[in-house]
Amino acid sequence: MSKKKKFAKESLVTKTELVLPNDTNTLNNLMGGRLMHWMDVVSAIAAQKHSNRIVVTASVDNVSFHAPIRLGNVVTLVAKVTRAFNSSMEVHIKVSAEDVPSGQRFDSNEAFFTFVAVDENSKPTGVPELVPESDEEVLLFDGALRRRQLRLVLAKRMKPNEAIELKSIFNID
Repeated sequence: MSKKKKFAKESLVTKTELVLPNDTNTLNNLMGGRLMHWMDVVSAIAAQKHSNRIVVTASVDNVSFHAPIRLGNVVTLVAKVTRAFNSSMEVHIKVSAEDVPSGQRFDSNEAFFTFVAVDENSKPTGVPELVPESDEEVLLFDGALRRRQLRLVLAKRMKPNEAIELKSIFNID
């Protein structure tokens, strides 16, 4: 029996939020924890759309804060599955913000989250294969295996000498 396949675009999720006073720190910037919550929600929905299952967050890669998001800005989060493995999926999230009165829009954050699909007994379960279509989707798909191996090595769930894809980056025999 062949594994079901889905396109990356089928998991696309866009979420928009308005930064209100309760979302900010004492400098009137969006709190990082609030943004990470929004990122977790939007990426979980993308993973659920791909797998048609309940999902749990397995890991969050480096979240870099490129530019502060201010009180009153409109935040847009876009998430899409980049690759599916056995029961896990990598999701890429891009965050941008806009000062609507001035029309100024800027990229603020991006990250990769990993989710595991679970069955009705909360046990990991298989997910459909992902088929990338655009050039960007192919790049993200190809890099996902390296990112996965790096996550596993850092979590001590894979020995560095077993990370074949990482060896190719560093030209290690």
